Amino acid sequence: MHTPDDDPRHPLRIANFRAYLVGRLSAVLAQYAMMIVLGWQAYNIARETMSTAQSAAQLGLIGLAQFLPLFFLTPVTGWVADHFDRRKITRITLTLLTISSGLLAFATYEGWVSLPLIFGIAVIVGIARAFNGPAYGALAPNLVPPKVLPNAIAISSVAWQTGMIAGPALGGYAYAATPWGAYALAASLYAVALAGMMLIGPVPQPPRDTSRHPIRQMIDGFRYVRGNRLVLATITLDLFAVLLAGATALLPVYARDILHVGSAGLGHLAAAPAIGAATMALWFSVKPMKTEVGLKMLGAVILFGLATIVFGSTAFLPRGIAMEVGIGALVILGGADMVSVFVRQSLVQLHTPDAMRGRVSSLSQLTISASNELGEAESGFLAALVGPVPAVIGGGIGAIIITILWARLFPELRLARTFDPPDIRAADHNQETAK
Repeated sequence: MHTPDDDPRHPLRIANFRAYLVGRLSAVLAQYAMMIVLGWQAYNIARETMSTAQSAAQLGLIGLAQFLPLFFLTPVTGWVADHFDRRKITRITLTLLTISSGLLAFATYEGWVSLPLIFGIAVIVGIARAFNGPAYGALAPNLVPPKVLPNAIAISSVAWQTGMIAGPALGGYAYAATPWGAYALAASLYAVALAGMMLIGPVPQPPRDTSRHPIRQMIDGFRYVRGNRLVLATITLDLFAVLLAGATALLPVYARDILHVGSAGLGHLAAAPAIGAATMALWFSVKPMKTEVGLKMLGAVILFGLATIVFGSTAFLPRGIAMEVGIGALVILGGADMVSVFVRQSLVQLHTPDAMRGRVSSLSQLTISASNELGEAESGFLAALVGPVPAVIGGGIGAIIITILWARLFPELRLARTFDPPDIRAADHNQETAK
């Protein structure tokens, strides 16, 4: 636990936060490596007996299997994160995730992996992540002094986004080397995350409200998000924009049946967004974003949609340049996504009181998962219905339309100048007036 004597100049000087950061990055890398490997393996197994359209639908079902547990458990998981030791919640869920990915590694190595097993593990992963995410997200502010909380949230957001983008690349390359090794890598990363969480000492817990029924407290989280229009705008923009523009969900289809680059090509495609995200993370570390954060988020989501359209259009390009253009589009897509998620995570965390962070984090996770797993389902089913290329291009167009609409519906987002919550801005204004 941090003390008043800790040097508050940077969160990385605090041992608990360093352990948390290593654990969070490792867990997110494992999580998103698993997501692409589950989809790629399910698609390959399905293609042995099914058509391309039917196999694409399996990608949608994989995403749905991971999303539904999160959807139904969100009210409970947020309340749990606000009422129990967040460290213990993450330790239990990381143990379950380590075992699950290890089981798939063993089944793949032994040759008895099957679609029912993959779907069963996908459901277990969805349940574990439903409890893991809110606890992880709400824990970071408990590890550092208030003075460095914005910096800590920024660093945590960059780690999360870097893991989310780099994870698929790791999974794709590992699967190309040996399928069972991809799951073994995920299990190892989850084990590292568990070790990091075990190193974190006691942390402050928000006071428990025992005067009101738990169901009413769960509803409070929804009411808070609905009442805070800036938080509502940032959460829902990502939900609808990325839900529609799910290009990465169809990377297995593009790698195998459109660009014809196989497992190794899948790794290259999955790595491209990681390059863009890492570039933006490096930029933020040198020159942190401080002004016009709302407008920059809106611009980043529009750029995300445009990059999605370009990637989808590689199906019409000569094979000699299609792969290069696709990788370039995905690099831009990853960089734009990093900007969007960085702004959203910072605004949501800084505008939410600690006693409510678990419930708000659970809702934020629900929208993120909806935009990813449910986006996978939407992309897979739409690809089965109209084809993968129209699904990707149409999704990019939809993301742009949603962003323009949100800019008009939520002027609070356009007018968000800094990450500071209203009380901090008011205090700064009062200080300037007093001078």
